[in-house]
Amino acid sequence: MRKTPRRLFLIVFCGILLSPITAQAYLGPGAGFTIVSTFFVLFAAFASAFLVLLTWPIRWAWKLFFRPKRTGARHAKRVVIVGLDGQDPELTEKWMNEGLLPNFSRLREKGAFARLGTTLPAESPVAWSSFQTGCNPGKHRIYDFLVPNRKSLMPELSSANVTSSARTLKLGKYIIPLGKPIIEAGRKSQSFWSILGKFGVFSAVLRVPITFPPEKFNGVLLSAMNVPDVKGSQGTYFYFTSNAEDKRPLMSGQQCPLQITDAGVKGELPGPENTLLKDGGELRIPFTITNAKNGSGAASLQLPDQTLELKKDEYTPWVTLSYKAAVGFTVKGICRFLLLEREPHTRLYVTPIQIDPGNPALPISHPVSYSMYLAKRHGPFATLGVAEDTSGLNEGIIGEEPFLQQCQEIHQEREKMFFDALDKTRKGAVVCVFDITDRVQHMFFRFHKDKNWGASINDARFEHVIRDLYVQMDALVGRVMRELDDETALMVLSDHGFKPFRRAVELNRWLQQNGYLTEKTDAQTPDLLQRVDWSKTQAYAVGFGGIYINMAGREAKGIVKKEDVQRLKQEICGKLRSIRDSEHDRSPVSEVYDRDKAYKGPYVIDAPDLVVGFAPGYRVAWETVTGGFGKDVVSDNVRPWSGDHNMNPPQVPGMLFCNRPIDCASPHITDIAPTVLDLFGVPIPAHMDGKPIMTGKRSTAQKAPIAKPNETELPQPI
Repeated sequence: MRKTPRRLFLIVFCGILLSPITAQAYLGPGAGFTIVSTFFVLFAAFASAFLVLLTWPIRWAWKLFFRPKRTGARHAKRVVIVGLDGQDPELTEKWMNEGLLPNFSRLREKGAFARLGTTLPAESPVAWSSFQTGCNPGKHRIYDFLVPNRKSLMPELSSANVTSSARTLKLGKYIIPLGKPIIEAGRKSQSFWSILGKFGVFSAVLRVPITFPPEKFNGVLLSAMNVPDVKGSQGTYFYFTSNAEDKRPLMSGQQCPLQITDAGVKGELPGPENTLLKDGGELRIPFTITNAKNGSGAASLQLPDQTLELKKDEYTPWVTLSYKAAVGFTVKGICRFLLLEREPHTRLYVTPIQIDPGNPALPISHPVSYSMYLAKRHGPFATLGVAEDTSGLNEGIIGEEPFLQQCQEIHQEREKMFFDALDKTRKGAVVCVFDITDRVQHMFFRFHKDKNWGASINDARFEHVIRDLYVQMDALVGRVMRELDDETALMVLSDHGFKPFRRAVELNRWLQQNGYLTEKTDAQTPDLLQRVDWSKTQAYAVGFGGIYINMAGREAKGIVKKEDVQRLKQEICGKLRSIRDSEHDRSPVSEVYDRDKAYKGPYVIDAPDLVVGFAPGYRVAWETVTGGFGKDVVSDNVRPWSGDHNMNPPQVPGMLFCNRPIDCASPHITDIAPTVLDLFGVPIPAHMDGKPIMTGKRSTAQKAPIAKPNETELPQPI
């Protein structure tokens, strides 16, 4: 089992045979929820495994004679990449120099350490897409989390689109889909592990952002960012309360009532829509909370098929939920419960209900059975794309301690999977991204004493949370290093850095005040571009810094002629660069980028026309992200989400550590993919923008100097 990745597949296949066949649910971003039989998923898994066994001799012969040949020398038997999402190179260097990060320091001394150029914009979906493809966004087509649909003029996810089966069968009151929904990936171009697979190199890929839907290749993969919950959303948590006066304006959560009874309280846990029935409504699971019979002071949660003990401020283990849609159709998911208060009012927090990895309702891994294998070996685990519930903390439902506990427990799940893959993949690539560094910094930068902004909240309990997290990541890196031999190349990297987010810039309000956008006077909807009067609007903003021209012939209600677009862009750029934050006497905008100069490739047409690079300390306002309007152009950010990276890319670079020297003073995240290919002797496709940067063998050759970013330089290569 430890020697070859192919034996891992046999274990996965056995996991299929042991899995129960039940009806499940299918869901996805942008398409709501459609209930179908798990038959589609499990049949694909069975068929795939059967074909592998049946066609093994033919495939072996085909690969022997027709598989592409490596053109270069192999410089590594194994390549291990540890992604630490958002770990900041400046903070890392500071704490290395203070002696707090001995394992990072060892890598710096024996191999290499450099700041890693990031993408425009400097955010996870864009940067990790460039990481895996070696291309700038103009070639992989991921420009932001949210982008506008030019026809519907509504924001939508950039990374995946799900459409329901067009064929259905009506049986009385039931509507039965006759096919599986179609998941279309937004990311274009090829990942380096897909290219490796064509040359016979196996890869184990875990939780790299923008890998949903999972692609087929020679290896195993567990998807990450944009995997939905069972409601088809990107993470809907639930807040239950027995206090009728406790009414909260939640944006990412759903508030539900608890009815007081003689024995305790009762409620219903919302689930997906029952699409098997016309107007079937939302599926729900009833539950009750009573005092525990053992006299421990804890509470007892009774679900239809199980009873759990609830202790205040302690999460339950993962709980399997079964939503019964019809005879033979049960929608399953997993969640965790947290009792916030029992007296005088009962308050309960429930995590987003996630896809059960042990019996997945849709492919969240490749092969489908890989998530089953991981669940059987390590137990149930979080599957949501962004599983750490930053919204629950941002909206005041859970506190800092429960959020940190949730992050740590999810991180431990990821570590188990990673070291399992590291143990079993002795040849090939092992890639894993840990995102606790991103989530914790987003929520705890208000306690961190930044050199330019200080700390916005002084609280000794959380003053060193970020520092302690970096120390924890250093220990992780040390454990990884102990598992490696001289034929393994190690890269530890982050996709971008982190800075405080103290002031918010409302781009749509600025566009409105400067005459480029007109707001409807009778609109009630606060966001989703529904307050825009398109007949009088020249430009609008969606996402984390993108500005789009309302161009005739491109936008559904465009009014700006093509020949006027360049003049309008230059005019808006000039005015944006001159914005001043009078309260702090600073400029919120470091640079504004024109897409025609910033990107190259076949998908530049889908890019924002302008991308704003904010100065550290500033970020686009929350309202702008979803196409809304805030009151003021520049205002304080008062939410717990107090750290960010959606700023001018040269000012928030990522970091790169290697156990071997590198040949480049200013490496870029697009260089990682071609470097991995080169280490295995695989030819680098001509379309890749990056270049190999690692020397072939361990040596005492002089290391490349630590590159300091040029803050006036455009992010490269674009």
